[in-house]
Amino acid sequence: MDDIEEIKQNSNNKQYILEKVKKQGKLLEYASPELQNDQEIVTEAVKQDGEALEFASDKLKDNKQILLLAIKTAPWTAFYASEKLRADKELILESVKNNGQTLYYASEKLRDDEEVVKTAVANKGIIIKYASYRLRSNKEIATIAIKQDKRAYQFLTKELKKDEEIKALL
Repeated sequence: MDDIEEIKQNSNNKQYILEKVKKQGKLLEYASPELQNDQEIVTEAVKQDGEALEFASDKLKDNKQILLLAIKTAPWTAFYASEKLRADKELILESVKNNGQTLYYASEKLRDDEEVVKTAVANKGIIIKYASYRLRSNKEIATIAIKQDKRAYQFLTKELKKDEEIKALL
């Protein structure tokens, strides 16, 4: 019997699944729905591998502490966050530090937050295209974005594209 079959047969055995996910977080996929909703098991799984968050219950994808653990090793996993947590500045800020792409999943309010957008474009300049109109016309943010990725220029506002200092960055 191979490991996956053994895990499937023990999918309801909390101690067994707990030991497995501590070694390989993504094995959470084979846990029963009840155990995918168990905070202790999911916490251990995402500590081991943030990508294990994919297999957590929706309820636990709405748990800020679990999300913060997951994005430590896999910043893009903020994608799995609940709508409520996509509006959580601390969580999104932590994610965009290492994966600017997360701005795409952030709430509209956070796409209009200077600190969040600056942090995101410093990591991935072209992501400025998902910032609010107001921040796409912000010269400081535009400068950061263009220095990170010249392609960010195409997503600036018309007015800012005419700015000589901005054009000089190209």
